[in-house]
Amino acid sequence: MSKRTSYALAIAVFLGAALAAQTDVDWTKANADTLEHFSALVRFDTSAKERPAAEYVKKVLDDHGIPAQIYASDPDRPNVVARLKGNGKKRPLLLMGHTDTVTIDPAKWKPFGAFSAARDGGYIYGRGTIDDKDNLAASLMMMLLLKQYNVPLDRDVIFLAEAGEEGNSRIGIQYMINEHYSDIDAEYCLAEAGDGIRQNGQMRYVEVETSEKFGSGVELVAHGISGHGSIPLKSNAIVHLATAVGKIGEWRPDIKLNETTATYFRKLSQIAPPEQAKVYADVLSPDPNIARAADDWLFEHEPRNSSKLRTSVSPNIFQGGYRSNVIPSEAKATLDVRMVPDEDRAAFLEQLKKIVNDPAVDVHYTNNGPTRPHAPPARLDSELYKAVEAAVTTIYNVPAVPNMQTGATDKAPLRAKGQECLGIGSAIDVEDQVKGFGMHSDQERIREDELYRFVRFNWEIVNALARAR
Repeated sequence: MSKRTSYALAIAVFLGAALAAQTDVDWTKANADTLEHFSALVRFDTSAKERPAAEYVKKVLDDHGIPAQIYASDPDRPNVVARLKGNGKKRPLLLMGHTDTVTIDPAKWKPFGAFSAARDGGYIYGRGTIDDKDNLAASLMMMLLLKQYNVPLDRDVIFLAEAGEEGNSRIGIQYMINEHYSDIDAEYCLAEAGDGIRQNGQMRYVEVETSEKFGSGVELVAHGISGHGSIPLKSNAIVHLATAVGKIGEWRPDIKLNETTATYFRKLSQIAPPEQAKVYADVLSPDPNIARAADDWLFEHEPRNSSKLRTSVSPNIFQGGYRSNVIPSEAKATLDVRMVPDEDRAAFLEQLKKIVNDPAVDVHYTNNGPTRPHAPPARLDSELYKAVEAAVTTIYNVPAVPNMQTGATDKAPLRAKGQECLGIGSAIDVEDQVKGFGMHSDQERIREDELYRFVRFNWEIVNALARAR
């Protein structure tokens, strides 16, 4: 990009933010509306079917004069699409949040129920509060505020409330892409997977997801001779499997940095406390011994950041045997493999086989390809990223840090279609993770004030990108 183009882009982002300020939003009312809609969405149990939440979203949109359409391959698990028309000078902006959540163990949700949306001590409790009903409610609020204040738009703004993100994208994003892509086709997309990082009550930085790993399940199957449990056998399948899993558990694949992860650690090294800053800088060292020592520290103290360095492998399911007095002839383990974007899938499987190094253990993928497609990362010099970065400064007054998501999201298939997608999310307390309040944990919560701040963050971005100049 030339200096002239870069300068022009910076001016455009600045002007977009300035124009956003021209709308004097009544944030007291907007916060009340946000709480109403967010609480209603959290109270729906959408771990198995999303229809109640989808119908609620559609009714809210309809009541505000925003036409909304339901699309469903499974009537209990529909998607909702709404569109605010712009003047067509630019291609659309897609705002996306998923209505479904992972399942819960009711016994673990005390004193507040999983679908209570209880408010206590400045927090709102419930499944989905940070995955992903904060994005869902914020995107819904963008549509309502743009309509309420009659904001002129240079591009259409599309809202997709999608089903099935948590493990069944066939009924959600894949269905929408395969059957109704023209309704969600956009230049830019904002969805989940970024976080504001708070520590000791203070905002530290905001992660903006620009890339993500792709999942490929691997199965180890050990074969042996069955027999009576009173006569131990060298061929015992469980012993062979346990040895193989142990080898994989001790193995850490080579560090593979890309533009996103290298920028991520470089920026963290500039803002972290001295001990951590040195580790983040050392990870980038060309000296493999220095990088490995830093990696060892991350693996013990910050496993999430260690996972960003490489393709990760986690043995998560172990199956074998059916009676205590019977040696089984087969035992099986399932590995959760999350590959960095440029990983060679076939070559990685061969690496796994060499690590196992046991003819009694078969090593194979559980499917023919990743559950979500390979996709190029978002650009760090785009209009979209610069708008998000500017909004981080305006709303949070901390650095924006590009991040590679260790899990997978429904942005991957949109990126594969050519959309420039970024992941954003509300601020979370680092301390909450070890307290068991993280996404997919036995409990989940969000700071109420951070929910409201996240809505304002979205407002800054959407105005900078979509408001008519």
